[in-house]
Amino acid sequence: MTERVLNIARAEVGVREATGLNDGKRVEEYLALVGLPKGHPYCAAFISWVFKKAGYDQPRTAWSPALFPKERVVGNSSRDLSSLRFPRDEGKGLVFGIYFPGLKRIAHCGFVSQIKGDWIHTIEANTSLPGSREGDGVYARTRHFRTIRCYADWIGKGGVK
Repeated sequence: MTERVLNIARAEVGVREATGLNDGKRVEEYLALVGLPKGHPYCAAFISWVFKKAGYDQPRTAWSPALFPKERVVGNSSRDLSSLRFPRDEGKGLVFGIYFPGLKRIAHCGFVSQIKGDWIHTIEANTSLPGSREGDGVYARTRHFRTIRCYADWIGKGGVK
């Protein structure tokens, strides 16, 4: 099931906003799934949309912090990768969260597609090549593990299908 989720997410890489205002046909589909009109941030809506396409009933949220309930969190990598509760070179399909101190919360999320050493390969929406949390589309990116606060498992920890 992990590969199904990731394949759906990978197929979205290259989706771009129509005018740079969190809009466009596909972006609006992500937002509509969670009950929001165009113009809203959509990183979490994208996660929900991918899971729905893969046949999961949950998650369904536009609020990135809601993707990290205690029972789903499998690791915190703010210190080192050894604190993670999954093998260092695995983690495919996990949802990652990035903490923004100015907002005092997780404010961006995406999928882990691979972990290689200290680097996390991701698929994420409402970002850009430089890594903005208010970007212009869906990208495959690489982030250092220290930039990611936590990981949630919506597939292997009793994911609702």
